Amino acid sequence: MGGWVEGDPVGDRRFLDLPAPFPLERGGSLPAVRIAYETWGRLSPDGDNAVLVEHALTGDSHVTGSAGPGHPTPGWWSDLVAPGAALDPERFFVVCANILGGCQGTTGPSSRAPDGRRWGSRFPELTVGDQVRVEAALADALGIDRWACVVGGSMGGMRALEWAVAQPGRVDTLFFLASAAVSSADQIGTQTTQQAAIRADARWAGGDYPLDAAPVDGLGIARRIAHLTYRSALELDARFGSRVQEDHRFAVASYLEHHAGKLARRFDAGSYVLLTETMNSWDLGRGRSGVEAALDRVTARALVAGVDTDRLYPPEQQQRVADALGVPLRLISSPYGHDGFLLETAAVDGLLRELLD
Repeated sequence: MGGWVEGDPVGDRRFLDLPAPFPLERGGSLPAVRIAYETWGRLSPDGDNAVLVEHALTGDSHVTGSAGPGHPTPGWWSDLVAPGAALDPERFFVVCANILGGCQGTTGPSSRAPDGRRWGSRFPELTVGDQVRVEAALADALGIDRWACVVGGSMGGMRALEWAVAQPGRVDTLFFLASAAVSSADQIGTQTTQQAAIRADARWAGGDYPLDAAPVDGLGIARRIAHLTYRSALELDARFGSRVQEDHRFAVASYLEHHAGKLARRFDAGSYVLLTETMNSWDLGRGRSGVEAALDRVTARALVAGVDTDRLYPPEQQQRVADALGVPLRLISSPYGHDGFLLETAAVDGLLRELLD
């Protein structure tokens, strides 16, 4: 149960260990950081074909490929990183790193600290800026001075936008999808409620639980709450309505339980709490004289897109970014709500082609 830990099958992951303590924006530092990542294709001789794909909250570096040892699920955007697709590895060198604070190989709460114990509750607070600086260190190690494109949806969109603002000289094009420049009260309220569900689990133990007795019940409730925001009311009603199954449970409740169990088998509760709090604190304009002033730093050619039925990151949040960048907002029509950014791959592929070609 839970995320990847040392000793598990490596799968397609590669690792980079940063050689010195890593300072954090909110104070303190991590004495060591390991970055887990995957790549597809080859870097061109002049280094102009590198694309960074940013995964969302419970995503990972396995953008494309089959499930197997080390990878409990198949690639989450396999239709986009494939021969003939927008991110064809014959054309691009595609990179995806597991997020700092996560649980799929990059340093996080379930990783071992220098004293040999799990970090657990001792893991420090993170910002999106910290996560991007870790990715910048990876880019340096890979010999990538400038990204041809940085692509991200949802929490990945936050990191993509931070790249374009914090390091504009390293980003040629930006694909910002189904995300926001600052977290709203609605998003913060939803995510703090998810955190409360995890902390209410008797096995939470202040964040210092053994990995073989993790607070999976609390994590499952958090996932149920989250999944309701990922899908649209229209889609859920069309699929399930008020139908009751033979076991006398509502069909929609069984569906949510299924997704709760799936997440508990591959994700760590401590990372979930840490990363949702990082999202809660997200404000692109903090320390930059506001969101619009921050976006004025962007030099990348940008495409901003949203999903028309998204109730977690509604289109008005992408509209604010599009207006500040002086580009039109491109809306993907989908019944699936926020998850449309993962499911409507043909539409996403078309927009990516337009940006990159």
